[in-house]
Amino acid sequence: MTEIMTSQTPPILHGQTEKEKKYDRQLRLWAASGQAALESANILLVNSGAGTVGVETLKNLVLPGIGKFSIADDAIVDEADLGVNFFLDENCLGKLRSECCTRLLQELNPEVQGEWFPKEPGALDLHSALEASPKFTLIMYTYPIKKELLSVIESYANQHKIPLVSIHSAGFYSYFRVSLPGTFPIVDTHPEAEKTTDLRLLNPWPKLTEFAQNMTANIDALEDHEHGHLPYVVILLHYLEEWRQSHNGQNPISYDDKTAFSKFVLSKARANTPEGVEENFQEAAVAVNKNIKAPELEPGVQELFNYEVSDKIERQSAFWIIAQAIKTFYQKHGCLPLPGALPDMKAESSVYVKLQSIYKEKARRDAQEVLETARAIPGGKDVDPAEVELFCKNARFVKLINATQTRVNLDELYEAEKANDEAAEAMKVETDGAFTLPMSNLFIYLALVATSHNISSNAEEIMSSIVSLVPKAAGNERALQAAQEVARAGGGELHNISALTGGMVAQEIIKIITKQYIPIENTCIFDGISSRCQVLRL
Repeated sequence: MTEIMTSQTPPILHGQTEKEKKYDRQLRLWAASGQAALESANILLVNSGAGTVGVETLKNLVLPGIGKFSIADDAIVDEADLGVNFFLDENCLGKLRSECCTRLLQELNPEVQGEWFPKEPGALDLHSALEASPKFTLIMYTYPIKKELLSVIESYANQHKIPLVSIHSAGFYSYFRVSLPGTFPIVDTHPEAEKTTDLRLLNPWPKLTEFAQNMTANIDALEDHEHGHLPYVVILLHYLEEWRQSHNGQNPISYDDKTAFSKFVLSKARANTPEGVEENFQEAAVAVNKNIKAPELEPGVQELFNYEVSDKIERQSAFWIIAQAIKTFYQKHGCLPLPGALPDMKAESSVYVKLQSIYKEKARRDAQEVLETARAIPGGKDVDPAEVELFCKNARFVKLINATQTRVNLDELYEAEKANDEAAEAMKVETDGAFTLPMSNLFIYLALVATSHNISSNAEEIMSSIVSLVPKAAGNERALQAAQEVARAGGGELHNISALTGGMVAQEIIKIITKQYIPIENTCIFDGISSRCQVLRL
């Protein structure tokens, strides 16, 4: 009888936790680190006006599991609220809107903590509410808002250096504006996978060169199977050397040279195979254009290297210490740390795994060098290796938001947007409507800004406010149309417009909290009539 070895039982496979099952899809987007950032967030909504767009934004933050939210709103629920706010019902009539919305929002996700101010009907004392609460991660507020409340919000944000998000929804129009505390760096920008590939073909390191030379030492004498399974990285490295020997040591950098080199590589393929021209050589020819290029810094990296950090505390943050170490690495080697990713290609499995390990090993050594440099910088002795590894992997695509804080000249912006509108009108006429260009949303923004503190303004008063901001807008037909629409809305919100706007705002807030993906810079304006968004830096 065969003896069963009970001592060699396989390890127990653990399934997903309940939380992982609950948040499975979003974890694929921002991983456990992003979810942890969300769950530690504490967000305040200062709600006013019709009060719908702010609550819709919170809905889209509660569902993915923010840690805690608070609503500051002293409005009492009336019949008009029931028609536009889905987080109120008839039982809420006569009660505080902040309390009712908080309780119903929490039903969406009981794991999220909710709070409201004031606790009893009466005027909101925002200053006292802020003092009595733990530090907020981010504050959002909705228009129209009292100037004194806005002053308290801005003072708190400046003191604690936290982001502010303002939202305004009226009728078919809306906009939101993101104000970040100084320069806001994003390391994990999630670029497209194919853009992150860096094969280092023009600057291979010794181990990669040795690997390629060993595989191609007798390339013409290889059997068909071996020849047809050479990785295209090896093929390109081999024929790049031949090209340089016949072109005075020059690489095929120009478009014409790349085209010629691609044809040269294809000419070396064997055609006497069952599938015709060898697939690996076809892959090599296609890879020429993307992977053979002179080393250059992406604009975002150049901006990062040139940026002067004025704040001493900010300069000693882990981000800027690692950025300085990356810059030192670049100055020493003439290239950024290797990301280490290797795309799929036709090759024998054992060969591909070996090649993959060569790239990963080089990436680890580069990251280790950056880590040692960072820890040698004053204040960098406790830099986290995981942060360094992530930075090295994404170095080409690091983004600084709000790096230049120059104030936009509205007159110049108006002229530029007006010229674009005139070009759009001309295109429409020339093509009999077959082709149309989008019209500017700047006038929508200006009309909404005119009612930031007063919803009872008529079209003439709104137009007068627009002209005070941009004198050249006097008599502009599109500005007048926007003023008339905002005046017609009278501060009222349409639920579908506010729900859509809330979704967009929540998406940008998640980017800011998780520090992943690239948030918009400044202002996004939505025109519900033409169903079009426009991002402007204002």
